[in-house]
Amino acid sequence: MKKLFTAIFAVCILLWTMTPVDAAAIQIKMDDVLVKSDIAPEVKNNRAMVPLRVISENLGAQVHWQDATITLTLDKVTVQLKLNSRTIIKNGQAEQLDVQPYLKNNRAFVPIRFIAETFGSQVHYNNSLVHITNEPLMLDNVKIQALRYEYHMTMGGVVQDIKGNAYIKEISCAFQEQQGQPVAAPADYSWQLSIAQPGSYSKSGQYDFKSADGKSGQQFDIYSLNKGFPVELLEGSPALLLHDVSADKWYTFTEKGVQSISQLIQNAIKNGFSTLISNTVA
Repeated sequence: MKKLFTAIFAVCILLWTMTPVDAAAIQIKMDDVLVKSDIAPEVKNNRAMVPLRVISENLGAQVHWQDATITLTLDKVTVQLKLNSRTIIKNGQAEQLDVQPYLKNNRAFVPIRFIAETFGSQVHYNNSLVHITNEPLMLDNVKIQALRYEYHMTMGGVVQDIKGNAYIKEISCAFQEQQGQPVAAPADYSWQLSIAQPGSYSKSGQYDFKSADGKSGQQFDIYSLNKGFPVELLEGSPALLLHDVSADKWYTFTEKGVQSISQLIQNAIKNGFSTLISNTVA
């Protein structure tokens, strides 16, 4: 009886000393969006551990693997870490983690607080919920809350909102970085038509950065050249154009920019940062 009482007392002490993150399955909320993950976060040595790519994608960090070394880069911060080692290199300086990264189910798990705070995010715990907050994109001193992404096809179109401050800022940067030389507005341009005139331009996507009250802070449209003329007649015509609708200015644009923005949007959709507004595609 004495042994039974001792065991029960030990269990009670253990439960009483457990932190909230120990007591239940962990969920991650970033900028008020519940993050989707096919591999659940977990607790290791009293630290919340998350799949590396889930947290890096949602913060906008670039990930590079070489053998067992992982390099994360975002803005001016570079972090190198190794699996099963507590030593990391941050901008050339060695630091020690409380818990070492490890591989499980072919996924690298890393301490969420360290990664998030390293890249400028704020981390708060509320029971089993890990809340990560990122600085919002500011346009003319106005906070941007969502990116309204819209594209049309021959039969219908899709409109959706992209949330998450990191996604919004990265997409905005992609427009700025891949914007080319100023050009005159094309003579013939429109949304994609069922029969587009060769040599004209069709809008392949509309990107409207909106504030909390739904007002547009800045809008970019990407247009693609409709080919069909003999090649020599299209020489000198850019394959892609960017229309800064807010300033009503036109620029050349790069395929790299289109791919980068498309990948960011696909990551946002996959990880739960998109809300479908309408879908009229037949």
